[in-house]
Formats: sequence, structure tokens, C-alpha cells
Amino acid sequence: MNIGVDAAALGMSSAVIASSNDVNAAYWNPAGLVHLEDHQASFMHASYFANIAQYDYIAYAKPIDDRSAYAISLIRFGVDDILNTTELIDNQGNIDYNRIKLFSVADYAFTFSYARKLQVPGFQYGVNAKVIRRTIGEFANSWGFGFDVGLQFERNDWKFGLMLRDITTTYNIWNIDEEEYQKIADAIPGENQDLPESTEITLPKAQFGVAKKWEFHNDMSLLAATNLNMRFTQTNDIISTKAVSIDPAIGFEVGYTDLVFFRTGVGNFQNVMQLDGSQQVGFQPNIGLGFKYKGIQIDYALTDLGDQSAALYSNIFSVKIDLGIFR
Repeated sequence: MNIGVDAAALGMSSAVIASSNDVNAAYWNPAGLVHLEDHQASFMHASYFANIAQYDYIAYAKPIDDRSAYAISLIRFGVDDILNTTELIDNQGNIDYNRIKLFSVADYAFTFSYARKLQVPGFQYGVNAKVIRRTIGEFANSWGFGFDVGLQFERNDWKFGLMLRDITTTYNIWNIDEEEYQKIADAIPGENQDLPESTEITLPKAQFGVAKKWEFHNDMSLLAATNLNMRFTQTNDIISTKAVSIDPAIGFEVGYTDLVFFRTGVGNFQNVMQLDGSQQVGFQPNIGLGFKYKGIQIDYALTDLGDQSAALYSNIFSVKIDLGIFR
């Protein structure tokens, strides 16, 4: 749930908490769903870690009336076809490759979103209800539940956004297959002696964003946005205290005739410890392109998941469709 969706947003280093206003707002800030004029669908696929892990996303959103909207979305992040070698050697010490099985490790997130305009002009809010499903082959699986709350405010062409993720704390309850677990218990002497904890907790996080868009007479536009991503613990973020740690992100989108878009951004500012004991500030730059024509928008992002010097880039593609074009 921390990776993000939509190549357009990821190309701007996810600095879209204040400006997100389409079907993908269900993830970034559900308050933005109230800007929908018709129903939309969105799809995204990305491969991470040299195509080992696959990340897929699909969403649908629709206005309810002129003041409210809803959306449903599904995310899957998984590693498939992992070799299960726990039974490779039989009780007599013989190696039998026919005993090798394949399994998957995957996380799923199903989200229902609702947004509504408030009576105060320019104010809107949104709520996400999330169901989390995690599976590790036949070894273990879990169910989890959580809620997000988002706000947006617009005044004099400035946009402000606040997203509170896992506001009630998201809990995942694990069910571990003890019979399968015993097959790996003591595989390494002294390891895997006891069953892992059955409860997994995701603590609340907050994101605050500001954005402004300028329209120019030559059919050009510029959207500038920034986020402050906050975690309520001490981390290696560039701003870090015992109470809160803050990781800023900045993004830009240049558009021409609302047809072609170029995006760039930088985020994930971290204090990185070097081998000689010194510290330097690490960051992750992203770039992206977009093309929109008659209600169909195709976006591409080149994102850096690792330290900028390591060039661990991932290619991400997404498609957004205004379904009203099919009427």
C-alpha cells in the first residue's frame, strides 16, 4: 500500500495529495473523487526487482450526484512461481526433484472509497475502507482491515490536501499452518523455534500537500505540487525527530493543449550512512510522459526505487479511460 498507483502520479514522485482529482484519487486522496464528471476506470502494471515481483492495480469510480462520488479498487503485489524445496529430500535422504512445488507470495488490497463536498465552498472529504489479504503459499495467510480519511480545499487556484492513512491503525491477523511450519522448523539449528506473531500492525501516517496550476496563452500549462509525507516515529527521513519524521516530495507536470504531458519529480529524501561513517542525503528522481486523446489517457513513468547512484529504475505504465466515451 506504500508503493502508489498511476504512472502519472509516480512520475511526479507522488506529490499529488492536493491535486488528485480522477479515479486514482481513491488511492491518493479520496476527497478528489468529487471532481469526477463521469465514470472512469484505471489500470496499471509494473514489474519490480528485475521482473521478480509483479504489481497490478485496477479501479473504477463514478459520481453519485453533483456532490458525491464513490470508487472501488484492487491492488495486487506478488512474487509467483517460488520453488518450495521443503520436501526435496525424503525421509531416507534421497533427492527427488519431483517433490518440488511452486507457490506464490502475494498481498491484496480491496478498497471502497466515498467522497462528498462539504457545505463550505471549496472543501471536500473522502473515506477509504480497506480489506487487506496476504498469502504465503500454503504456509500462512492473513486478513486485515483499515480506514483512510482525506481532505481537500481549494482557494484562489491554490489546492491543499491532507491524507490520513490507516487512521484507526490497520490490523492483519495471520493464520499459520502449523503442519507446514513444522517442515521448516529447525531447518537451521536454533532458528524457527516458535511460531511467528499472529498480529501485524500498520501505524497511522499523514501526508500534507499543496499544488497550483498555471495556464498560459500558448496552450501550455504547468502544475507544481509538493507533499510532506509524515510518519509518527523516528526514521532516517531528512527531517527526523522522536515525535515525527518528514520526507518531502516535489513534482511538476507540463502540459500542451491538454494532450501531451511531461512530468518530473524528486522525493524519498533520506539520510544515508556511508561506509566511512559519514552521512549524505539520498533522494529518488522520477520522470514521466503522458498522452490523452478523446477520454483515453496513457501514462508512463521511469521511477527510481533505490539510491540514485544505483540506477535501480522501474518502468511503469498505466491507462485511464473516461467510460462516457462509449455511450
